[in-house]
Amino acid sequence: MHKDNWIDLLQDADTGIQSLRAHFKGHAYDPHWHDSYLVGFTESGVQQFRCRGERHISTAGKVFFLEPGDIHDGDAPTEGGFTYRMLYLDAPWLEREIATLFEEAPANCQLGVPQLLFDDPLLVRRIDEAFQAVHAADLKIVRQSAIDDLLDGLTRRLQWRQRSALQPQLPLVAQRARDYLHANLTQDIGLDDLARACGCDRFRLTRAFKLAFGLPPHAYLIQLRLARARQLLGRGMAPADVAADLGFADQSHLGRWFRRAYGVTPAYYRKRCSQLPD
Repeated sequence: MHKDNWIDLLQDADTGIQSLRAHFKGHAYDPHWHDSYLVGFTESGVQQFRCRGERHISTAGKVFFLEPGDIHDGDAPTEGGFTYRMLYLDAPWLEREIATLFEEAPANCQLGVPQLLFDDPLLVRRIDEAFQAVHAADLKIVRQSAIDDLLDGLTRRLQWRQRSALQPQLPLVAQRARDYLHANLTQDIGLDDLARACGCDRFRLTRAFKLAFGLPPHAYLIQLRLARARQLLGRGMAPADVAADLGFADQSHLGRWFRRAYGVTPAYYRKRCSQLPD
């Protein structure tokens, strides 16, 4: 990591919301995804990321909003780098909270984010106020009020879409492979094992998978393990135990991948999110 890069991360015990403020110069992080909704804004500089097959440029005051599973990277294309603040919103929590704001939420639906990057000064203010309330561990009533204002602002940027196990636009073989990886994420899976489970050869499988999900199967499996690692570390599990449970060779192997994806060590993440000592 660049010597001038820094990250300040905390987790709210009541809601599970994580608040992050960070500064990066040069390369920020490798392609990865989260199982949370991400909403934030660029404070200063130029923030560049690839997501959903496009390159996005965020400058000061722009809002970015990603849904769970959106694979994205990050870097600073200009000399001074960029600073941003962001909230990670747990998916089941957000869907539950948003549903209470609608008189009748549609059945068997999930929340989607149609637009990743946009100008919305009012939403920037609401993100900032929610961030400050959560990050400073303000009074519960202050935090809840700021979060409710944020949720109210997000409703215009979200849409309900039908929840479906199958996505007709994606190759069936890729969806089968994804489901197999989710079901066996701690196992030492080979490409031949995956191809046999999907009923095709491994070359066709790898091509279809990368086209569908933007990552080859091995990288997707690592991202699955890292997403699970975040959950376990946030509950206070020791990094060495997390590495062993999730099939990483050792703690340093987990640490290398974790830093490349999130910019912090597993130990730092555990300490800031679980509030437990090292």
